[in-house]
Parts: sequence; C-alpha cells; structure tokens
Amino acid sequence: MSTPETLANGTAAAIEAAAPLVRAEGLAKTFDVSPPWLNRVLERKPRQLLHAVDEASFSIQKGQTLALVGESGCGKSTVARLLVGLYQPTRGSFFFRDQDAHAVFAGRGGHHLRRSIQMIFQDPYASLNPRWKVADIIAEPLHEHGMASSKAEAQERVGELLQSVGLAAADRVKYPHQFSGGQRQRISIARALATAPEFLVCDEPTSALDVSVQAQVLNIMKDLQRERGLTYLFISHNLAVVRHVSDAVGVMYLGRIVELAPKHELFSHPRHPYTRMLLDAIPKMHDTGRARTPVQGEVPNPLNPPTGCTFHPRCPHANERCKAERPALMQFRGIQVACHAVEEGRI
Repeated sequence: MSTPETLANGTAAAIEAAAPLVRAEGLAKTFDVSPPWLNRVLERKPRQLLHAVDEASFSIQKGQTLALVGESGCGKSTVARLLVGLYQPTRGSFFFRDQDAHAVFAGRGGHHLRRSIQMIFQDPYASLNPRWKVADIIAEPLHEHGMASSKAEAQERVGELLQSVGLAAADRVKYPHQFSGGQRQRISIARALATAPEFLVCDEPTSALDVSVQAQVLNIMKDLQRERGLTYLFISHNLAVVRHVSDAVGVMYLGRIVELAPKHELFSHPRHPYTRMLLDAIPKMHDTGRARTPVQGEVPNPLNPPTGCTFHPRCPHANERCKAERPALMQFRGIQVACHAVEEGRI
C-alpha cells in the first residue's frame, strides 16, 4: 500500500521529469550599431539598433535535442551566445533547472553553473589554441573549475575524454595542426565534455567539415547523448543534418522563431510558408523529375525590417493584414507557428 510519503515522492519525481531542463522566455538581444556620436550629430542621423533576437521562447526536455534552423543572419548564433552567458539579454529570461541562468552567471553560483552549460563552436580551426598541446587544451576546464587535484589526474582524465570521442589517449601530446578538421572538432567536443556538462550548445559544429566526416562527428555526438543523458541545442542551416539529430525544430527568420514543432511533424507537415520554402529547396531522391522550388527573394536588411510580418515581401500568401500586423507565435494543432495565413486557414 502506498504511503503519503511515497505518493509525494512519486509526484515530485513526475514533476521533475516533466519540467524542461532549459527554458527561454521572450529572449531578446539588441545591438547598438550606430556610427560614433559626432558622426551622428554632423550627419543628423538617428541611432541604429539591430534586433538580432526578438522574443525567442522555447524549452528543451532533459536528454533531447532542439535544432534551430534558418538562413544566415537570422539570429541563431546570437541565441547560442545568450544561452552560455557570452551575451547579456536585452529582454527576457533563460532558465536552467528553473533557475534564472543570467542572474546566476552574475552571482557567486555562476562558476558552478558554467560547468553544466558548455559550447561547441563552429570552426575547429579557430576554436583551438595552435600554441597549446591537446592535453593542455582539454585540461584547461578541469584546472579552471578545480576538477583535477593533480597533474596526473588531469592527464588521465584527458586520455579518457579523447577515447570517448574516438581518438587515442596518446594524441594528447600533439598540437592542433597535426589533426584533420574532423579530428579537431572531436577535440573541441572532448574539451566541452571535460566539466561533465548537462547541456551543450552546438553552433553549427559540422558546417566546416566534409560530408563523410560530418556523419562521423554527428554519430559520436548522438552516442555521447545516449551514454551521458546530454541535452543539446543544435544550430544548423543544413536540414538534412537537423533531421538526423533533432527531436524538435525551431525555424528562425530575422531574429524571430516563426515555427516550432516536433521533427517528424515539421518535415511531414510544415505550416509556415518560410518553412515550406526551405524544405522545397532540398533535393529529393524520389522527385528526380520534378522541378525544385528555389528559395524566393532575399533576406531584408535587419536594420530596416519590413512592417508587420517580416516575411511578407517573400510570401506568396501575404495580404494587407500581413503587411500591417506582426503575427504572434501561437499554438496550432500541437505546434507553434507565427503566421496570419495559417491562423486564417489560407494555407
């Protein structure tokens, strides 16, 4: 027979399991890109503000992967830097385990929180110090966070991390220039894993690699996720990669999330016209005789975005309401989408 204490513990465990590990609410980042003050006065020009991320909201359950996709300049990498504390948000909040992460970053607990949140950068040629040996690169987080009591312990841990990403422990005495691009990215992954994080922000980690090497790195990341229960935010412009690694997908356009859906739902029934445009541009093996639909138009100047829905100049379903009123991200048959045409049933 269940006791009240057992029921309470079970309820608490269920609530903890249901609560997302990562939650962003209305996250926004604005950069002041104005010319110097004297130039503005002499040329009588106003300040220029770039809204790199505008009201981004999403959540990620523990052990799952959310992918953010979109054309270059849509704000994906800015979201990544907001989540790891490299940028302070202009508005909104980012919660990790229901704690306001940016408040923690600024306080005494920030050092401990940074152990749980790590980042894998896009370019493996630029993210590793060419003057350091691999052992020093991977051991740096261990020394910084006091996770190795001696040099021997740090070296042993470095060897284990290298083996976990498919490299040999003996590789720790080499320099980055002695490795290929794919091997360098494995070293970057090993460095990110050094502090035993729960959440990894991956900013296009395979875009600089050959296709065959991409597959190897992605498989390593998926294996590590299964073994360690890692949670990923995976940023990419490659929809084929996103389909392979993600559980849910958020589509960004000019700093805003315009569609957020489970992976299978988004790829089989895309709702937003921009999502449809991106998916139509992918070559398909079984449609060899069908003409592909190119991505129409150009991304507008983010310093002077269109009024209303920012996608309306490129949208075949736009009407006067789209030009005047900005759509909100709303629930629609189990997904979230920001589109007047979907809301009104015009698509």
